Parts: sequence; C-alpha cells; structure tokens
Amino acid sequence: MADSVVDDTQQRMPVLFVPHGAGPCFFMDWQPADTWHALGAFLRGVSETLPARPKAIVLVSAHWLDDRFAVTGHSHPELVYDYYGFPPHTYELAYPAPGHPALAERTRELLSTAGLPSGLDPQRGFDHGMFIPLKLMFPAADIPVIQLSLQRNLDPQAHLRAGEALAALRDEGVLIVASGMSFHHMRGFGDERFSALSAEFDDWLTAAVESAPAERDRLLAQWTSAPHARLCHPEGGEEHLLPLMVAAGAAGDSPGRNVYTEQVMKTTISAYRFG
Repeated sequence: MADSVVDDTQQRMPVLFVPHGAGPCFFMDWQPADTWHALGAFLRGVSETLPARPKAIVLVSAHWLDDRFAVTGHSHPELVYDYYGFPPHTYELAYPAPGHPALAERTRELLSTAGLPSGLDPQRGFDHGMFIPLKLMFPAADIPVIQLSLQRNLDPQAHLRAGEALAALRDEGVLIVASGMSFHHMRGFGDERFSALSAEFDDWLTAAVESAPAERDRLLAQWTSAPHARLCHPEGGEEHLLPLMVAAGAAGDSPGRNVYTEQVMKTTISAYRFG
C-alpha cells in the first residue's frame, strides 16, 4: 500500500465525526423545508477545512455491524440503499467512488496487529452512512473509499482501540471519517420533551471530546454515565454514537472540538473534529 497512498509531503489529516442526517434527507423534500439545510451546508464545507486533498478515505459507518471489524475489500463497491419508505428517486442516488483493496488490507493488518478481530468483506457495498454524507463532502466521488464496520458488541473501549490502531493512516494522507449521529432515539426526533435533555447530553459529549486526550477517552468509554445517555441512545441501539469512539481513538494526542451544533427536529446534534 505504501506506493499507492503514502506521501512523505502529505500533511497529517484530521479525524471527523459527522452526523449523516436521516436517510437521504438532503436529497428530497422535507417539512419544514429547511430542516437539514444547515447540516448540509456544514458537510459541503468540510473539504475546504482540510490541510490537503485526501489520498483516500476510511469511513466508519453506524449502519454496518459485524462480529469483527470488517473492511470493504471490493475495488468498486455497489451502493446499499439501507433506508426504507423514502421517495423512489432516492433509491437511484449514485456515488461511484472507487474502493481501495490495498488500503483495505493495510487497515485489516493494523487492526489485527492491535489484537482486534478483523477481516475483509469482498462483497459488502457502501451503505447510506457512507454515500449520503460523502455526496455532500466530496461530490465528485473521485477519492478512493473503504468502509469499516462497527463491532456488534458495541463495546466503546474496543472501538477506541480500533481507532488507535488506525491512527498511523492519518500521516499517509488518509482521512478518517466517523459517520453517525450524536443523538439517535427514533421516538425522540420531533418530540419537544427531548429538546432539553438532548442539549444536556450534547453539552456533556462536547465537554468530553474537548477534554485532554486521556480524560477524553476515559469519559467516552464511560459515556453511559452522561446525563440522559440512555434516552439519547437507547440500550443496544448506540450504534450511531460508537463511530465517535473510533474517531477519538484515531485522534491520539490531537485535540478535539465541536465544529457544528444545531437543534434539528427538536433535538440537538453535533459534529466533532480532532486535529
């Protein structure tokens, strides 16, 4: 993989945790019409904040759980339209970004060397946790992408370790993007009873992310102690928060900060950047 991604002149890439919205929300009518406008504008502006054009992207999606940390191995993965009940045109959205088998193998090796269960999935396609935000962030679809699963046990410590194992990729021009939602309780969206409690949870999460790295990891590993944690991410359904653990692990000593916060559908959501 060294001759295809590593570039000694490449600046270290940051690590991102981005909310990916609700299904294909940016590409359809919504009520109110401007519900997702601010998040869409944030995602469209991400590329301008990077130190250089990424050589490749490793994207961790909330929408792929596996018994191990699995990596897409196909050179041209198809799209997985894993959302339901949306307008027909949203099942025709395209994002023909190439895969990167060499990077996939390197990623698997890094995870394995760290003692984490890992493997390649040569058939898995790109789910909407990948192609929806990346259509806004990198619309040309010309940067190679591999997708990394979560581990089904949803153990925060294991996901922090997975991020740590991949941190070296940042110095090889690889952008690590964690795609999820900082709030994800389906019955809470649009319910004003969740407005204050989601804001309190979000404040805690931001304070944790912006803590010194060792304290940050300790707090995130114990995220269930946060105010209203299980109302914001019901037990067994925290898959939308776990990508943040991978991002924090990959951050290493890089400081974290909140780069977007908004109340959407009466709940507060945020995005974070490390480095």
